[in-house]
Amino acid sequence: MKTNEQITQAVIDSFAYFDLTISAEGWLFQISAFLVIASLAWISLKICSIVLSGNLTKLIMRTKNTFDDELHQHGFFRRASHLAPSIVIYVLSPLFIGNELLLSFLQKTAVIYALIAVVRSISALLNTIEDSYNASNLAKKAPITGFIQVAKLFMVIVGLLLIISNILDKSPLILLSGLGAVTAILLLLFKDTILGFVAGIQIAANRMVNTGDWISMPQYGADGDVLQVGLTTVKVQNWDKTITTIPTYALIAEPVKNWRGMSESGGRRIKRSINIDIQSIRFCDEDMLKEYSTIRYIKAYIQQKKEELQAFHSEQKIDTQDLINSRRLTNIGTLRAYMQAYLANHSKINKDMTLMVRQLPPTELGVPLEIYCFSADKNWINYEGIQADIFDHLLAILPAFHLRAYQRVSDRSLQN
Repeated sequence: MKTNEQITQAVIDSFAYFDLTISAEGWLFQISAFLVIASLAWISLKICSIVLSGNLTKLIMRTKNTFDDELHQHGFFRRASHLAPSIVIYVLSPLFIGNELLLSFLQKTAVIYALIAVVRSISALLNTIEDSYNASNLAKKAPITGFIQVAKLFMVIVGLLLIISNILDKSPLILLSGLGAVTAILLLLFKDTILGFVAGIQIAANRMVNTGDWISMPQYGADGDVLQVGLTTVKVQNWDKTITTIPTYALIAEPVKNWRGMSESGGRRIKRSINIDIQSIRFCDEDMLKEYSTIRYIKAYIQQKKEELQAFHSEQKIDTQDLINSRRLTNIGTLRAYMQAYLANHSKINKDMTLMVRQLPPTELGVPLEIYCFSADKNWINYEGIQADIFDHLLAILPAFHLRAYQRVSDRSLQN
């Protein structure tokens, strides 16, 4: 108290030096005191900015730790420097300001200024934590963007409550007790936020979707990589480079195809068929078998089948000329055996995963012959090239087996 009176008297004496008579309650003294406090607050802000942005920046750049670099990039130190002027205003106001109304205004302003600086600093800290986490391998296991956003929202709400309680001179607990009356409105306003938060917990706990996953949601027009799993929305970059935004809770409420299993497996599935013209399917005669015996991949297969059929006919005493009772190879079956062997010897096909060539039920478009295997290379461009090469070869080899692919236009032209 004595110090306060001494400072006040010193200011009055300084005005008296210029033949100006003022009182501690006069408006001239209050304005002068206000200007002095504002000047000191501005000087403290500049000093903190110079120290934190200058000397501290040089020190940060020298350290090997990258976390402090991230803090600097997100403006944590710059935002924290705003605490200095708020402290100066709050501490010096009682020493200079005698007007209770002006003193209350300055101190409340200082508290609000400090709360805003704290909230912004914590926000920068949370951004730093998020970026550091996303740069680590842990981000592929569980995204934390949604939780960071929840923490930011919580800090903003707490800051607003403290600001309002400071303005009204009421305890924050009293304000919280009054929120029960507006709970329904809050639930309506924050419906997406609450649903997104609950969904985020389930997504993280069950590892349903991570940043970088390839997901497909046709109902939202999404087919691409997940860029961000946020509190209320999930951003997906489609293959045409467009961005699709999906509500976070939709990931647990609606069907989602996640291709992570394919990415983490040993191959990418090839599942495609061609339709064989039924009219081109026939039994193999001796000339055809002799021709097929020259094909490297099925040479042993043809020999084995010949011996097997010969043994069967001898055991059953069936004449090989008996087309009804005898067993004979077909050109489509031989082609299937050839494609099976071809894929088994293909350098770009994963032999440890499912590999088969199967015949599907006939349709009006012919007999589908399907290739089901896995490309060892999962890169999209390389995968498409491998798949195209396999079917290029299959289509080109059909005439060698006296088969024809069904094609509606060509069939019509042949009939004409």
